[in-house]
Amino acid sequence: MIRRTLFAAAAMASFPMILGTVPASAAIAAPSNLTQMGHISIQVVGKGSPVILIPGLSSPRAVWDGVAPELAKNHKVYLVQVNGFAGDAPRDNLIPGLLDGVVAELHAYIADQKLQGAAVVGHSMGGLVSLMLARAHRQDIGRLMIVDSLPYIGALFMPDANIKAIEPTAAAMRDKMAAGYGKPADVAGATATANQLALKPEPRAKVAAWAQASDPRVTALAFYEDMTTDLRTDMAAIAVPITLIYPASPRADALYHAEYAKAPHMTYVPVADSAHFVMLDQPEAFRAALTAFLAG
Repeated sequence: MIRRTLFAAAAMASFPMILGTVPASAAIAAPSNLTQMGHISIQVVGKGSPVILIPGLSSPRAVWDGVAPELAKNHKVYLVQVNGFAGDAPRDNLIPGLLDGVVAELHAYIADQKLQGAAVVGHSMGGLVSLMLARAHRQDIGRLMIVDSLPYIGALFMPDANIKAIEPTAAAMRDKMAAGYGKPADVAGATATANQLALKPEPRAKVAAWAQASDPRVTALAFYEDMTTDLRTDMAAIAVPITLIYPASPRADALYHAEYAKAPHMTYVPVADSAHFVMLDQPEAFRAALTAFLAG
């Protein structure tokens, strides 16, 4: 699974370079319960204690469709989407500082809505954003669920990885991805990539479609900033209780336990027969893990 996860991380990064321009018809009308900001938008459904759901690279809030309606029966659910992903206009996400901007807007929204202590769930890049929020604003998060994400993604690519070693490759990939803007889509390539990120036909089709609708320039910048953000030395200071959901294998156990070893309050939940999109490949197992997390 480590090999698959490594390929998946690289594959997710490659989406923009194989998909090209976002068609104007991909734009989605904003619902009335949506707050639009420069880096993100947030849609709110339900009533009750707050749960904030943050998707990953090139993913929309729809990645949580399997759990959001049920959650909304007892929780007020805040569905985040990064501008430029899955058909949204880029707005402020074409200049460096994308991840910091997302964190700042999340914090401002939490303060404005008085959501301090909310449960937060982040997938992939959304998991990194969640850790950044916990590091900068401890009071914002009561408990944190991370879905298949690391404090530093470079650990997937090489032993003893560091930003200095990874940055040239990350910059080259960023530039290649961004250059895909305005070029014809490679549907076959997109399908092959999605097949590494999810195990089943329906999730694979969704992942490919979401990536195709994303702006390559935004995904390129987000990927670069993800690759050059290392929170490993901060983990000991992140006192938020963390539940980590990830595709199960002995090698994955070793990697994730090592990378999160310094975090003071960790719960590990491996999920069998899954790739990167755990919530799509194994919806029942993911739902059960999320229910336990929220009840804890």
